[in-house]
Amino acid sequence: MSRILKVVILSFFIANSSMAGSDGQNELSKNTNGQVKDCFEGINRAVFSFNKGLDDMLIEPIAKGYRSLPAPLRSGTSNVLTNLSSLITIPNNVLQGQIITAGVNTGRFIINTTVGILGLFDVAQKMGFPEYEREDYGQTLGVWGFGSGCYLVLPVLGPSTIRDTAGSFINVMGGDPYYNISTHGNNEYLDKSDYMLTKVLTGVDFRAKNIESFENLEKNSMDFYAAAKSLYLQDRKRKITNTKPSATIEILYEGDADWEEIETQ
Repeated sequence: MSRILKVVILSFFIANSSMAGSDGQNELSKNTNGQVKDCFEGINRAVFSFNKGLDDMLIEPIAKGYRSLPAPLRSGTSNVLTNLSSLITIPNNVLQGQIITAGVNTGRFIINTTVGILGLFDVAQKMGFPEYEREDYGQTLGVWGFGSGCYLVLPVLGPSTIRDTAGSFINVMGGDPYYNISTHGNNEYLDKSDYMLTKVLTGVDFRAKNIESFENLEKNSMDFYAAAKSLYLQDRKRKITNTKPSATIEILYEGDADWEEIETQ
């Protein structure tokens, strides 16, 4: 039962994090984001309302409690989670042909895991390593030329597309998500429940950083659903093409969104 609860909570956190970071203008809500179609809009809106209710009752209160913790504890937790995400990013760097970036991220992971005490401290950043960008299997499928398919809002999981949903299943079902990372130096590996727990914590950390962003987006958007969809699709396109965020996405957004890595984002 506890594993099911972890999956439910982590799924909502990661995918619904796509709603953070907008000025909430109506013209943004009307952005069609290329050829991505909302084939199931009626159902999507109903599911979106359900997810919003879950956020109001459960997710946001947990995030506010987390934000009340001492700043060094929150910072260290965020660093550890980012370090672990390298284990998903690095193989996707390779699959996308980003061999040099894969090498850089491998070096970052080794340094932060050892000198940085399992990633508690981001030593690599202080050493001048380039800015870290997360990659996932949904992005890799996009780089390989797979179209987004229809836009989806999944129960609990939140905003996605058919392609990104497929990428999410690869993350969770395609073997041990953290590969062969030994926990005791004797070939005992992190299993899926450990992976899921880290994703729950990632979602809590992200949601806590962006409480005001969520509130501003909802308050200022004439169509909250459309604004959230637009931002999700913009961010996924940006990550697939490896371009910088637009000014709209950067206005209120804090932190590196794991919008889809389940995801998740």
